[in-house]
Formats: sequence, structure tokens, C-alpha cells
Amino acid sequence: MTTAVIAIAVIVVIIALIVGVLANARRKERELDLRRDAAAAHRDEAAARDRSARDAELAAERERAAAEQHAAQARQIDPDLDDQQAADRERSTASQRVD
Repeated sequence: MTTAVIAIAVIVVIIALIVGVLANARRKERELDLRRDAAAAHRDEAAARDRSARDAELAAERERAAAEQHAAQARQIDPDLDDQQAADRERSTASQRVD
């Protein structure tokens, strides 16, 4: 009878160990899934920010081109006034450097 109780106890301990190992494996798998999900979210955010930055750079380039086009049109319409404004800006910049 004692040997039967010992055998049952050993079987119960072995089953408990197996259940513990399986539970630990499941927990680690869930943690790994959470880390992967977090990494994927960060990658998505990085890609969105990169796209946004590229769009902003493109918009800035377009704005610079439009500004240059308007400046060229202004020089074409009234070159004397544009030369006068450039001279005024140069004098203003020179006086700021002297100060």
C-alpha cells in the first residue's frame, strides 16, 4: 500500500511538473507575441513619420519653387524695383553686421 501511495505521489509530481513547464512555455509565447506586436507598432509609427517627413520636404520644395517663380515674375514685371529692394536688403544686412 505504501508503494502504491508513493507511486501515485510520484505520478502527481510528474504531472504537476509537466503542467508547470507547459504553462511557462505558454507565458513566454504570450510575452514574445506582445513584444512582436509592440515592435510592429513602432515600425508602423516610424514608417508613418517617415512618410510625413518626406511629404513635408516635398511640400517645402514646391513652396520654394513657387516662391522663386513669383520672384522671377516680379523681376520680369519690374526689374528696377527688384534691384532697389535687393540694394535695400544689402544695406540693411551690412548695417546689422556693423552693429
